[in-house]
Amino acid sequence: MLDAFLDALIDTLKILPFLFAAYLAMEYLESHTEDHIRSFVKKAGWMGPFWGGVLGGVPQCGFSAAAANLYAGRAVSLGTLFAIFLSTSDEMLPIMLSEAVSPVRILKIVFLKMLIGILCGFLIDGFCHILASRKTGQPEDGEGFLIERLCEKEHCHCENGSIVLSALKHTGNILLFVFVITFLLNLGFFFLGEDAIAHAVSSHTVAGLFLSALIGLIPNCGASVLLTQMYLQGILPSSHMIAGLLDGAGVGLLILFRVNPDHRENIRIMILLYGIAVLFGFLINFLGISF
Repeated sequence: MLDAFLDALIDTLKILPFLFAAYLAMEYLESHTEDHIRSFVKKAGWMGPFWGGVLGGVPQCGFSAAAANLYAGRAVSLGTLFAIFLSTSDEMLPIMLSEAVSPVRILKIVFLKMLIGILCGFLIDGFCHILASRKTGQPEDGEGFLIERLCEKEHCHCENGSIVLSALKHTGNILLFVFVITFLLNLGFFFLGEDAIAHAVSSHTVAGLFLSALIGLIPNCGASVLLTQMYLQGILPSSHMIAGLLDGAGVGLLILFRVNPDHRENIRIMILLYGIAVLFGFLINFLGISF
């Protein structure tokens, strides 16, 4: 119980600076650049999936958390959100570095995830653009920067006080939520046991790939740690590990469900994320790609 508590506390504190920076940036944009943000997003938004995929390669779950917040405020596109979620590797990179894995091997894995994230991000944005054009008869112009919805949801009255205090309040609310969920997940890992999970994943190729991707959806750093360790120990093939790490967006999904008021959209995002992970897992397995 104590270990689960301490691990949850450490995992939560890891994302604190990323969350606070994301909220502070959003508060600043709302307060100082409200008149220009719509045109900025419109002009620069199409490159969002590219930069999202690149930034997602940073070995922390903080960028996925920031992306969830920014998407809730419609500061980034849906494709950019997917690019970050798919490319982020959570704790994979530090674990591999600590295990003295070849840098070339690590770069291949990171580059593949970034490439998949960028590709899917552009495809999703393109599909959304076509869908919006058919509905309205003209190209999508975006919903604008809707940070005020997030502020209203959190009852922070951002416009009446310091942007730093407002950002701190947002950060505190989310950190508490993440800590509680992470603590419960850590207890689940403890009672189920990593060996039982490893056996279930490795027993059947097809079912194991689906299960690996399902584990990746767990909004906890322990999921990427487990998948990476199983891969390094030879329990999981490359396809299973990639499937689990593609939809392993850390606490990004958890925060998306917390801050984005459209829960049906959140569920669709989660299902599509899982489907993409499974699809590319099978593709990698079919092509015989290994690292």
